[in-house]
Amino acid sequence: MLSKVLKTIIIGPPGAGKGTISTRIVKDFGMKHLSSGDILRKHIMEGTATGLAAKHHIDKGELVPDRVMVDIFITELRHLHNHSWLLDGFPRTVKQAEALHRVEPVDLVINLKVPFEVIMERISNRWTHISSGRIYHSEFNPPKVTGKDDVTGEDLIQRDDDKPETVRQRLQTFQNMTEKVLDFYRERDLLTEFQGSESNEIWPRVHKFLSTIKTPLHYTEYK
Repeated sequence: MLSKVLKTIIIGPPGAGKGTISTRIVKDFGMKHLSSGDILRKHIMEGTATGLAAKHHIDKGELVPDRVMVDIFITELRHLHNHSWLLDGFPRTVKQAEALHRVEPVDLVINLKVPFEVIMERISNRWTHISSGRIYHSEFNPPKVTGKDDVTGEDLIQRDDDKPETVRQRLQTFQNMTEKVLDFYRERDLLTEFQGSESNEIWPRVHKFLSTIKTPLHYTEYK
């Protein structure tokens, strides 16, 4: 457990293992995990004003505006007074970061630096059995028969999201959106970066870092 209430953000490109690291942080340090996707779905299902506003843009294939995202997350954070939390997927723009900084200044930002070529190889080698959702990987978890599901023998497909050109575009979009947000926190000495190729390599350093937080934080990069 942490020795102080900690307000934290985790950032990482698609396929970097952010979900795995977040789950382990929540389990070991008792933090509340607020994922942008989960929070948006909750507000949409509950029919809140901000949820309906978000749905309007999502249904049109548009990004949810900064103002709506800020309203949704500030509403959620008001319920977590005196409790450590971990934001995932927010903020995604400098305007969102600035708004959050005014209302709920964070203590630290964790950035997972996984090389894009590693992510490309990891994701673009995934194959899926559509009816069951079983996922295989050409290198790490190959099917017994190439291109066939182990249980049914049916064909495996590569989802559009897993195709190399789609992965490359997603990573480029992430980089374009996120770099200025990282600079925002780097300039305020709130950013700590963990570099590696997989979650099991990065996690021990994240765990050690969070376990020793007792004093003001400063920007560090963990190779």
